[in-house]
Amino acid sequence: MKKTTLFISATLFIIAACNNNKSSEENDKSTMNMDSSQKAMGDTTSAKEITHSFNVDPELASSLKTVIDHYLHIKNALVNDDGHDAASGGKQMSDAIAKVNKSLFTAEQKKIYDDIEDDLKEHAEHIGKNAKDIDHQREHFIMMSEDVYDLVKAFGGGQTLYHDHCPMADDNKGGMWLSETKEVKNPYFAGKMNECVKVKEVIK
Repeated sequence: MKKTTLFISATLFIIAACNNNKSSEENDKSTMNMDSSQKAMGDTTSAKEITHSFNVDPELASSLKTVIDHYLHIKNALVNDDGHDAASGGKQMSDAIAKVNKSLFTAEQKKIYDDIEDDLKEHAEHIGKNAKDIDHQREHFIMMSEDVYDLVKAFGGGQTLYHDHCPMADDNKGGMWLSETKEVKNPYFAGKMNECVKVKEVIK
């Protein structure tokens, strides 16, 4: 009788232990999946939320949004490793910059825009002319992103934008970009190497 009781107790103990291990494994898998999902979506918990400095004329705001939209076109083309599509975005961005009616800026706003415009146009033209050299396009996109960041911080982008940063871009010197989505897709590594990316700011 004692042996039977001991056998039953031991069996129940083993079953309980297995169930605990299974539960622990499921929790670990769930945590891993959650961490992976959070990385894919971009961790914005430490991101600083900021708003742009100036409110501008509605017509001007619309034309600036068009410039930003073409920048995002270039970004997404680089994510897809598509130099021809990036070149198309560069040409369209260059055309959009030329159509900005600068007479609608105040004197203070125009000074800020003028400091950005020439460099922005140069980078857009380089990207537009180098459909077969995506590495060269990415070099200019790094610099373009800094200019677009300054533009958005000053005048807004017509939508919420995420300031992402990859420390491994530009031969480990680091590079930033703006994205219209929380999901992280690294334009410097064809949509890969997203684990190192930090969402620095949310710009509204």
